[in-house]
Amino acid sequence: MEDLLVLIVAKVNYWAYVILMMIGFYAMIGKRNLVKKLIGMNIFQTAIILMFVSSGVKHGAKIPILNKYEVLEKGVDVAGVVNPLPHVLMLTAIVVSVSVTGVALAILLRIYREYGTLEEDEILEKLGK
Repeated sequence: MEDLLVLIVAKVNYWAYVILMMIGFYAMIGKRNLVKKLIGMNIFQTAIILMFVSSGVKHGAKIPILNKYEVLEKGVDVAGVVNPLPHVLMLTAIVVSVSVTGVALAILLRIYREYGTLEEDEILEKLGK
């Protein structure tokens, strides 16, 4: 029992993004309001970003700013240097996420003006489906 508790506490960031993913997935699939679906999508995207940032962490490692002369002489100890690629990719993902959210909100505003509601069932009913 104690080992299980230690395992859960040691991997708390993984549990956090799994829970966030499930909350976001439920909101996207289970809710009928388009704004709630958009919020669910944002929660899901946040969970993915957390997952990638968590995967890029190395305890005890240094930032990858190296002296080129030392690198040419001794090489690079890759175990002692953090890989910046996941973090850089997630900065890009955050920018894309904000952009997608802005465009989606603009589209939702247009839908609301056209149909007077953001409920999926009512919009489909007004479309005649």
